[in-house]
Amino acid sequence: MGTGSVANVCSGCVPTSTAGPSGWACDSPNSGPLSTFSPAPQAGAEDGMSQAPGAQPNPPSVYHERQRLELCAVHALNNVLQQQLFSQEAADEICKRLAPDSRLNPHRSLLGTGNYDVNVIMAALQGLGLAAVWWDRRRPLSQLALPQVLGLILNLPSPVSLGLLSVPLRRRHWVALRQVDGVYYNLDSKLRAPEALGGEDGVRAFLGTALAQGPCEALLVVSKEVEEKGSWLQTD
Repeated sequence: MGTGSVANVCSGCVPTSTAGPSGWACDSPNSGPLSTFSPAPQAGAEDGMSQAPGAQPNPPSVYHERQRLELCAVHALNNVLQQQLFSQEAADEICKRLAPDSRLNPHRSLLGTGNYDVNVIMAALQGLGLAAVWWDRRRPLSQLALPQVLGLILNLPSPVSLGLLSVPLRRRHWVALRQVDGVYYNLDSKLRAPEALGGEDGVRAFLGTALAQGPCEALLVVSKEVEEKGSWLQTD
């Protein structure tokens, strides 16, 4: 992997409730800067590209936001879309639209530092003409039609520790996965730099491990057309 600027490590995420997808949220209080990462060339990634004799292949530039406050949902959205389209202010505005009459907004942290739930992510994507499709973990990953999927946003358990002591808290974290020039990347905002997963086999292996290890949920980011046709699922 190439190098990236140093990022702070967040402490994880906590759901607003335990009742299904509507309670997914993040809680990540540390901060870190934004980076644009140029990874080392992947084998075969330059196939089909014209290169001058002796020239080095030009690797893709991967957009990667790193952790700030409790904004892992915002970072996951921007990372999966590969540009800075959302901010804390935009996410807060979505929260207000989702619960206009609520004194204590159920979709974000009471402290005003983020901790947005899945409803905010879904509304943000809908505002761009996209959709978030929940992946039923009981399905085999061979049925996931990756070419029809723009990217994935995962809600993962995140361990909490105080020094050498682990803390028995249920904390969770939003993470984006995205393909850039044929290579899938783990764009977790807690990472110093994007983690290359490889091709479709690599991202399926990563998803399989994540889904098997604990209460992980996955959202497929797709176009409205793909959502309506159900073409994110291959059943043949």
